Amino acid sequence: MSTFGSFKSLSRAMFLGFVRDRTALGFTVLFPLMFLVIFGGIFGHQTTSRVTLVEVGPVPVVDQALARGAGELHGVMKVEKSTDRAAALRKVEKGDADAVVEQRGTDLTVHYSAADQVRSGTARGLMQSIVQSENQSASGKPPVYKLASQQVEDDSLKAIQFFTPSLLGWALASAGVFGASQTLVTWRTKGILRRLRLSPAPISTVFGARVAVSLVVALVQMALFLLVAQLPFFGLKLQEYWWMAIPMVLSGVLAFLAIGMVIGAWAKTQEAAQGVTQLVVLPMAFLGGSFFPLDDAPGWLKTLSYIFPLRYLNEGMLNVMGRGLGPASALPQIGVLLGVAVVGSLVAVRLFRWDAA
Repeated sequence: MSTFGSFKSLSRAMFLGFVRDRTALGFTVLFPLMFLVIFGGIFGHQTTSRVTLVEVGPVPVVDQALARGAGELHGVMKVEKSTDRAAALRKVEKGDADAVVEQRGTDLTVHYSAADQVRSGTARGLMQSIVQSENQSASGKPPVYKLASQQVEDDSLKAIQFFTPSLLGWALASAGVFGASQTLVTWRTKGILRRLRLSPAPISTVFGARVAVSLVVALVQMALFLLVAQLPFFGLKLQEYWWMAIPMVLSGVLAFLAIGMVIGAWAKTQEAAQGVTQLVVLPMAFLGGSFFPLDDAPGWLKTLSYIFPLRYLNEGMLNVMGRGLGPASALPQIGVLLGVAVVGSLVAVRLFRWDAA
């Protein structure tokens, strides 16, 4: 057979092997398409970010600007009115609004949150433009209006308050899902599960020890994150109820271990387990809010994000560590994570196999 004939035969065989390997085909073709859908859905239709501004009491400067340039401003800004200053500020703290504006005479104050630097920066930029426009309309006169910015949280609060829980959540999710799936597949393919089945120690004890080790490692990981983030260079300031992040972390790890066990119980090879784990962990990190907020994402993508447990872990830790909310704010997220852990464990038991065959 000629060299070209050999090349043609080998190429055909390799191509058919690739097509028949569903894991490799999905990881190579579907995986990039999935990210195209995610990023296209989040960023593909964005123009100017539309922010929510709450007016506390009368704010003539904003009302006049809206009346003159209603079409343009309404396209980038939604204005709500409130008479309850404390409730409006709390709304900003929780992330339900981007800024609060007050006006006393010619002095305006915009209150913002450090939770989202992009959104708060956009709101302050819009207010600055409105004030400058009003001052310019009084041509030949000194500036009439003055704008001051004030953070709704404590002045010492920095963006690290919000990066720490989100990145910690991503680290815990990656370690939990990867660790559980790879451990189970390795034990099965190398015959360790078969030997454990014949050992005097109950199999529940073996898996219980594995879960206990994962929980301890997660707590150590959390402690390291907090210690590093509290260094003077970063300046993390823990809120009063930060300790509620501990049960949040434990619940999250149980949920991620359960997901990893499902993958490990289903996958026949380490390569398949790695591919499926990547398909789960990376979208979960992006849609769980670990890398960027989903405020401007389409509604269907926000809805999709709620199926990923990492979103609940990030949200719960952010509430108690960054936003200073009480312990009750984390209870719904803990309940969801524990529910995922129970359901995932039941599915993993159903799929479990002792041998690789």
